[in-house]
Amino acid sequence: MAFQSLCLSSFILLLSLLDYVQATSNKQSEYFALMRKSLSGDSLSNWNAQGVNSYCNYTGITCNIQGQVTELNISGWSLKGSIPPYVCSYLTELRVLDISNNFIQGPFPDGIINCSLLEALNMSSLYLSGKLPNFSRLKSLRKLDLSYNIFSGDFPMSIMNLTYLEVINFNENTDLNPWKLPENITKLTRLRSLILSTCKVEGLILPSIGNMSSLVDLELSGNYLRGQIPPELARLKNLKSLMLYYNDLSGTIPEDLGNLTELTDLDMSVNKLTGRIPESICRLPKLRGLQLYNNSLTGQLPSALGNSKSLSYLSVYDNFLTGDVPKNLGKSSPMILLDLSENHLTGKFPQYICNGGKLVYFLVLSNMFTGDIPENYAKCTSLVRFRISNNQLEGSVPQGLFGLPHVSVIDLAFNHFMGPISPSIGNAKNLSEFFAANNKISGALPPEISGAVSLVKIDLSNNLLSGPIPTEIGSLKKLNLLLLQSNRLNSAIPDSLSELKSLNLLDLSNNQLTGNLPHSLSKLIPNSVNFSNNHLYGPIPLSLLNEGLEESFLGNPGLCVQAYTNSSDRSFPLCQHTNNNKRLDLMWVTVASVMLLLIGALLFFRRWLRKGQSLIGHDETISSSFYNVKSFHRINFNQREILEAMVDENIVGHGGSGTVYRIGLSSGEIVAVKKLWSQITKDNVAEVQVIPDKELETEVQTLGNIRHKNIVKLYCYLSSYDCSLLVYEYMPNGNLWDALHKGKIVLDWPTRHQIALGVAQGLAYLHHDLVPSIVHRDIKSSNILLDVDFYPKVADFGVAKVLQAKGGKDASNTIVAGTYGYMDPGATEVLDKRISGSFRDDMIQVIRIAIRCTARGRAPRPTMNEIVQILDEIDPCRFDSSKLTNKTEDAVKPTMTNKTFQL
Repeated sequence: MAFQSLCLSSFILLLSLLDYVQATSNKQSEYFALMRKSLSGDSLSNWNAQGVNSYCNYTGITCNIQGQVTELNISGWSLKGSIPPYVCSYLTELRVLDISNNFIQGPFPDGIINCSLLEALNMSSLYLSGKLPNFSRLKSLRKLDLSYNIFSGDFPMSIMNLTYLEVINFNENTDLNPWKLPENITKLTRLRSLILSTCKVEGLILPSIGNMSSLVDLELSGNYLRGQIPPELARLKNLKSLMLYYNDLSGTIPEDLGNLTELTDLDMSVNKLTGRIPESICRLPKLRGLQLYNNSLTGQLPSALGNSKSLSYLSVYDNFLTGDVPKNLGKSSPMILLDLSENHLTGKFPQYICNGGKLVYFLVLSNMFTGDIPENYAKCTSLVRFRISNNQLEGSVPQGLFGLPHVSVIDLAFNHFMGPISPSIGNAKNLSEFFAANNKISGALPPEISGAVSLVKIDLSNNLLSGPIPTEIGSLKKLNLLLLQSNRLNSAIPDSLSELKSLNLLDLSNNQLTGNLPHSLSKLIPNSVNFSNNHLYGPIPLSLLNEGLEESFLGNPGLCVQAYTNSSDRSFPLCQHTNNNKRLDLMWVTVASVMLLLIGALLFFRRWLRKGQSLIGHDETISSSFYNVKSFHRINFNQREILEAMVDENIVGHGGSGTVYRIGLSSGEIVAVKKLWSQITKDNVAEVQVIPDKELETEVQTLGNIRHKNIVKLYCYLSSYDCSLLVYEYMPNGNLWDALHKGKIVLDWPTRHQIALGVAQGLAYLHHDLVPSIVHRDIKSSNILLDVDFYPKVADFGVAKVLQAKGGKDASNTIVAGTYGYMDPGATEVLDKRISGSFRDDMIQVIRIAIRCTARGRAPRPTMNEIVQILDEIDPCRFDSSKLTNKTEDAVKPTMTNKTFQL
């Protein structure tokens, strides 16, 4: 009887167990059905098996022997949507949940904090937002990865109570509130990886972290940490990676860190560290990467670096290091990257840097290196970037260096190199940028250069190159920049240049080029061309003159025009085939013009004598004559008419560096004249210097040579001992700030997008197309001027920096650039409600680009070239660009209604 009762009980228990298993199976199947509904993506197509516990056969699902799901891993499946809530109400035995690297949006999923058995939670690289919950219930959690999201609010300090944690990763959560490392973080005694990079940590690095002896990886980079690096970190005997870059740390690097014998990677870049690089760190036996760039370190590179057998990455650029480089650097270690740029290093290049056969980056620009390039560098076949500009190097460049198979950038500019460019350059199939300006390179430009089919930029200006421009250069279809000015090139300009459809800058000025301008060049309208100061003759293609490029042909007495189309091209004579009657008429017109000019000059001189005294009294800060005049663009005006018009009623604004006047010239043109603030006051007249400001002149010379449709044109610079004037082209629609806030019409979104794109193109030119690059330092709406069609031109840079530095308060490398008093709003507050209705999504896309541009770290910030590409891709007028000619697109005015741009 007892046996029967036991059997019955067992049978009932078995039935109950079967019911439980069936119920569990049903709940789990229900959850995966919910997932298929709330998520979309091709990877879910195999979740369609039928039968009991069929989900256990799904890709990414792991079950135990009872058919209960213990692991759900859908990482990297490119899924979109959201995760169904209360996951652990359905999957009660879940140990591992990995949904990383998908396109899942919304807040932190409900119910995950109830997964009491969960050991690993990976929700990295999603688009989750909102506040984070209390994690205290996840007592079993060993790995927590919430990196690369946009969580906001307070950091979840509750995780400090999860004593089983081995991995914490909150990298790149930039919207969190600022917070400090808590003292109780040391309770996490099992922690092996602590990654809190770019998540708003501020304050000091706790010395007590040195007691967390299990740590292998400590990353606190991209935050607001200050103070000194605690030497107690040297107690972390198991530490392999220490990342403290992009902070506000100061003081010296602790010598004690040389006790971290397991350390392989050390990065303390972009801080305010001072003193020497400790020799003890450079002796670490396993050190693979040492990055200390952008600090204020002094002294020599430790000689121990030359004895390393493990060092692969050494980056110490932008410091104040001096002395020679250890001569054995790279002799025994597999060097991959060497960046010593922007220091005060001297001596010769390390002879054995390529010994390991893995060197990819050799960057030593802007130092004081001397001697020549070691011949064995020509065998560094792994090289990708070779930049040694701005040194004092000499001799011939090893010929094999030009033809390295993987090299992308060769930068030899601003040295004393001699000799020819090797024909082996044709073997450099990956070469995209070739800079060798300001050397003494001679010989012909080899036609074999056409074999370097990836070339985008060539700058060989200011050398001794001779012979012809090779016809084969027209094969370089990707070429964007070609600068060959100030050489000894002769013969004709090859017709093949017209094949360079991507060309943006072309400068062949100051050579000995002869012959006609190829008519085919009319197909080529780059942003900037310069053929001036050669021996060219014959007609100028009319299309080039119509683009306003007249000045690009000056200094070629033999050039002429087929016909006069406007007043600006009269600096060139009519071509000889013009009929005799026209020539006779021209002669009489010329004679009459000369007579009128003589009479006018006499009358003007007489008037000038009478008004001389009154003009001096008109403005005590303006000299009656200018002994220094620098012209950059052709314009007809008299100094006197400029001075006479500088009266209060012609003032149109006051910039950061001077007063701006709108002045109409007798020629009919209108210019903007900026009178720079004087450094001289009545109290220090005795300190007046009669010598021109050379630094200001150099800066102005740089600005005057800029040629770009989105950079305001500087006509000329006039200076005397007590006054400096800048004459610019006049922009009738003023600046962008006034147009947005005071304008009589509301700028629609397509016009604003056009302005943003134009500004980006101008800045991209300054950043990427000029050598050396120019950084504006004060981009704001009041420094963006608008022409008659509301196309933008960037203005007001360079000069203000020089004037501020001259004031003696702060050097240019320490002053705070830009305008004070700006605080960023939230995103929707930025939108102009007058126009946001139809273009709200487009406007938000541009805001997102702007936010990326303000990222504190360098890596996430896009380059200006990338910004131009992105803005071009989201152009609201892009839909019909294939139907419109360039001329039609240029005619679009801001007065058009939004309906013009809607589909």
